[in-house]
Amino acid sequence: MYQVNDHVVYGNYGICVVKAVGKLEMDSVVKDRLYYTLEPLYSEKNKIYTPVDKKDASMRCAITEQEAWKLIDGIREQEMIQVADEKRAEHEYREIMKTNECTGWSRIIKTIYLKNRKRLEGGKRYTAKDDVYLRLAEDFLYRELAAALNVNREDVESIISDRVKQLS
Repeated sequence: MYQVNDHVVYGNYGICVVKAVGKLEMDSVVKDRLYYTLEPLYSEKNKIYTPVDKKDASMRCAITEQEAWKLIDGIREQEMIQVADEKRAEHEYREIMKTNECTGWSRIIKTIYLKNRKRLEGGKRYTAKDDVYLRLAEDFLYRELAAALNVNREDVESIISDRVKQLS
C-alpha cells in the first residue's frame, strides 16, 4: 500500500503524489472502500481517485534518484528494439508503452533516435509514427526522471546527454 507523499506513476497521468489514503465522501463511490487521492505533477488534472484494492498494473512506485542514475548510466548498453518493418515497429512501440516502464521508454527513444540519425544521413526523413512514439516516450521518461532527480523536466535531456558523453 502506498503512503501519503509517495511518488507513483499512474497510467497516462504519469508521475503523481499520493495526497491522501482513505474513504471518500462522494455520491459516485463505494462508501466503505479506501481510495488513493493522487495529484499529477505534470498534468492539468487536479486530482485522481483510484481504489486502494484495485489490482491495476497501471500504477507503480516512481523510480528513485539512484535508479534514475542507474538507468541513465545504462543507456549505452541498452539493446535497440529490433523489428523487420515499420508496421511491426509501431506495434512493438505500442506494447512497450503499455508496460509503463522507464526502461521501455528509454529503449524506444534510443531506437528511434539512432534510426532517425541513420535515415537523415541517407537523405531520408523520419516517419510521423516514429515522431509520435519518440515524443510520448520522452515525455513520460523525462517527467519521471525530473521528479527522481529533483530537476526541471526541460533539463533532463541535457543531463542525459552530458552523462552519456562522460561515460564514453
